[in-house]
Amino acid sequence: MSKFVVSARKYRPAKFDEVVGQQHVSQTLKNALKNEQLAHAFLFCGPRGVGKTTCARILAKVINCMNITPEFEACNECSSCKSFDENASFNIHELDAASNNSVDHIRALVEQVRFQPQQGKYKIYIIDEVHMLSQAAFNAFLKTLEEPPPYAIFILATTEKHKIIPTILSRCQIFDFYRIQVPAIMDHLQHICKSEGIETDNDALRIVAQKADGALRDALSIFDRLVSFSGKSLSYDDVITNLNILDYDYYFKLVDAMVMEDLPTVMNIFDEILAKGFESDIFINGFAGHLRNLLVCKDPATLRLLEVGETIKERYAQQAALSSTSFLLTGLSLANECDVQYKMARNKRLHVEMAIIKMTYINRAVKMAGNPSMEKKTPDQSVNPPSANPGPKEEIPEPKNEVAPTPPIATGNPEPSKENVATSTTAVPKMAETPPTSIANEPPPKELKKEPSILEKRPAKMSLASLMSEVEAEETEKENAVTTMTQEALVEAWKKFTAQIQSPSVKSRFEQMKVELDGQKINVTVGSQVAKGSIQSEHELMPFLRRELGTDKLLMDIKIDLSLQPQVERPKAPKVLGNKDKYIALKEANPLVDELRKRLDLGFDQ
Repeated sequence: MSKFVVSARKYRPAKFDEVVGQQHVSQTLKNALKNEQLAHAFLFCGPRGVGKTTCARILAKVINCMNITPEFEACNECSSCKSFDENASFNIHELDAASNNSVDHIRALVEQVRFQPQQGKYKIYIIDEVHMLSQAAFNAFLKTLEEPPPYAIFILATTEKHKIIPTILSRCQIFDFYRIQVPAIMDHLQHICKSEGIETDNDALRIVAQKADGALRDALSIFDRLVSFSGKSLSYDDVITNLNILDYDYYFKLVDAMVMEDLPTVMNIFDEILAKGFESDIFINGFAGHLRNLLVCKDPATLRLLEVGETIKERYAQQAALSSTSFLLTGLSLANECDVQYKMARNKRLHVEMAIIKMTYINRAVKMAGNPSMEKKTPDQSVNPPSANPGPKEEIPEPKNEVAPTPPIATGNPEPSKENVATSTTAVPKMAETPPTSIANEPPPKELKKEPSILEKRPAKMSLASLMSEVEAEETEKENAVTTMTQEALVEAWKKFTAQIQSPSVKSRFEQMKVELDGQKINVTVGSQVAKGSIQSEHELMPFLRRELGTDKLLMDIKIDLSLQPQVERPKAPKVLGNKDKYIALKEANPLVDELRKRLDLGFDQ
């Protein structure tokens, strides 16, 4: 059984032209070799899996090659190249700074630099993950890195450039490696599939490239895992099944249902996604990416940012044409808010369901916000305000089906019939006896006139000056309300709040506090830090005082004055009595004790 070699090692670039996605670095190094302008120290920076160590090895191999090709690549035939390929080169040393990060390791390296190369022109030291060196190791390395021997070249590689001290950075030529783009990773994977005889489609390789997030080594690791599962045929379904990725079709159906405001379909699709084993956060992130792709399709200038296949790109374009920009932007905002608050939600499913329910009715909410006439009008808003300079009187059409027709009045003053009396009294009360002959020409009765309301007096379109005057009037009213606050009102409100406190100790502290009003600020003086903490723990104090004093601009400043601390009288220590004192106390209590002493002729022990 032959030993398996992973694709990241088997297809590792051996020439500058084979490096994927870092042409700017490869071309710069080849030009430096061509012009014989090699620096003594290089620093390769960039994310993981983009070719930093690979380029360092290629450069070291080319520098010591005895027969460099016209393209400034290694010949792979000389003794130096063969010894490098067999990991037996004495002139190229690799050091892992993650496990050799102490000052002693750097001192040993500095001692090795003193010896000239046995074969070739240069001794090359490749230090990987150089940011892991300690501060002392960096300091020990400084002098050698600044002025090395003419035959020594250092190539440093790191993923965290910001952790390297500036004195090291200033002594190196810095090369920044980019994240590898999705098309470049796809081309490399297609080359491997062709070499290995694996059948696949572009959609499957694109998913692998996107999942790698710019790291070619990660893409090759994912590719090996998928090939182990599917064998010589790699399909799109195999990729999304093994990488736990939702199919595009779910997102397309979900957006179609949201545009139609079909909430039952939306909920059933989400339930089907959960039944397949996908987590809610994976779904909401994927759906946000889908909305982003739809938004990209809205403008031809951003269409190049859509990294999908041609077939799916047409489907994106069709759905983007049916989705409004306001729907996509609002949906993206809701998805982002849901993702941010996902970890704090106790019921994860309900949290995501609330987000997609809001997305379902985005279009209706936008329509209501953009068309105020859809809102229900109040009776005052329906009344036309009287104009200051009335023009010619307009005829108001008589409302239909509101006033019953006036019965004809016969000559001779006959008695009206019961039907006519009932109709007239019901339709127009207080006017049945003398019905008007022409409602349109005669003015309305005085009883129907009423004073215009405040809304009627306000003009329909207020000017900016009038709005500003109203705002200033409100501010002035608030300031006047603030100035009416008094010390007595503050003390009364403070006592009222103190009476509501349940804890006796906290209540006692509040009663001993000193409060003074200074404009819109309350100065509170307490006797200890404990009392200050009691005020800060009462979160309802400031809202209560603001309500009682009628202002929202009230502030509080707390100061500590030890003189306000209550003085506790400590119990006096009992006086120690001698024998004589005890006898005097006994004699005062009972005079016969002294007589007994005299009879017995007793004395005192001092």
